[in-house]
Parts: sequence; structure tokens; C-alpha cells
Amino acid sequence: MNIARDNDGTVGKALSALELVAAFERPVRFSEVLEHSPYPKATLYRFLQTLTNQGLLQYDPDQGVYSMGMRLVRLAHAAWRQSSLAPISQDVLDTLYAQVGQTIHLAQMDAGQVLYVEKRTAIRPVEMFSQAGKVGPAYCTGVGKAMLAYLDDVTLEAALQKQAFYQHTQFTHADAESLKTELSQIQAEGFSYDREEHETGIICIAKAILLNGRPIGALSITTTTVRHSFDDLNEWKQPLTQAVEQIAQAAKDWQFPTL
Repeated sequence: MNIARDNDGTVGKALSALELVAAFERPVRFSEVLEHSPYPKATLYRFLQTLTNQGLLQYDPDQGVYSMGMRLVRLAHAAWRQSSLAPISQDVLDTLYAQVGQTIHLAQMDAGQVLYVEKRTAIRPVEMFSQAGKVGPAYCTGVGKAMLAYLDDVTLEAALQKQAFYQHTQFTHADAESLKTELSQIQAEGFSYDREEHETGIICIAKAILLNGRPIGALSITTTTVRHSFDDLNEWKQPLTQAVEQIAQAAKDWQFPTL
């Protein structure tokens, strides 16, 4: 959750309360939200009431729970059409999927983290964290590192400050310095890899989608160590590169938010 800064005012604090409710990914009681909230009870209650009045949350008095409001659904669809790479990438993703038959992720960066905006599931499905709409870490995912590698110095430093560097597996980067070393390699080679850094047994090859040298997203092909080796990933370089270039070309007529 993004904690509001002091100068974000009431709106920023209310939005952080909204994110807190969303993070539960299920209807939630006030007492549960309060337990994880940085705000006093009365303040949090006022925020939730305002969000409910505005249709951003809905409250079930019978169950005593809050959930996401339908107004958010409308806003989410508008954002998906206006700011997401997903609408202009559908045909490209379908073609890539037909070529490789593996799980494909299309992602963009949101406040230093990875936002998965579209996914194609492997012919032989694999259970994994990533789903369209989910937010994941940038420092230990193929798509995340692919985008980080092309950020300018100031933006990169800001993004690195937002990384937890939590050790998900024995292969996860433990600090910013080791990550920076790999980011230099990624920029030089043009490809990023997830070497079981986020989930044990899950590997991928990824490539940034660049517009005027700036990363506006990333695309990855994901598999498992049971089905493929790291060397196998390189067999997908050509179709991945072609797909990334096609999405970048389509994006030239679009305006995307800065990272």
C-alpha cells in the first residue's frame, strides 16, 4: 500500500485507506482494516464513509463488511483503455502465444513496482503469483528488471528506494548494489531473466518495451525448471523481440503516463 505523505492531504490519505481495503482482496470488516491502518479509528472511519458515499467502496450492513465499489470498476475500465498497453497489444500477444505456447506477461511499472496488465496462460497451465491486475516486486521479476534497466539515474534511484529486497528465494537480490550490476548487463544484452528469484521453479525471459528510449512496459515468456532449462529460454529471443517491437510501434500513437 502507498502510505500518503503529509503534503498529500486528506485526498491522499483517503486513497491510501482505499488501497488498504483493496489489499485484502475480499470483503473486509472495519476492525480488520483498522488493525493494519496508520490512521486513528475515527479518522479511518471518516475516510471509509466518504469513499462509500462516493461509490468507491460499498458497505454491506448485513455482513458488516466493505468491498470495492462499482464506480472503481468504471474507472478501472477507463484507465485500462487510456493508460494500459493491453488494448493495443492483444493481437501481438495472441501471435506470440501461438508461437511459444507458454505463459506470457505484459506489465507496466506503477510507483516502482510491477503492474501486470495482461496475461496469456500456458497450454499446460502453471500455478504462479502473477495475474492481470496484480502488483508484484520489480527487483526480482523478469519484467521488473527489464524496465528498471532502462530508467534514467534519478528515476532508477527513486524506484530502488521502493524495493523491499525481501528474500523470496535463495536467488533473490539482497540489495540494490547487486541488482544494479545485473541491470547493467540487461541493458547491454537487451534481455532480462527471472532465475527463480520470485518463486521457486519459475523462470522467464523478458524484454523492455521502449518508446524513445524510455521503458513503457515489458513482455515476458515464463515457464518452469521442470519443463525448460535456462538455455531453453534463449530460443524465444526472436519472437519476443518481434512482439516487443510491434507493441512499441503501436504505442507511438498513444500517450502513456511516465514511470
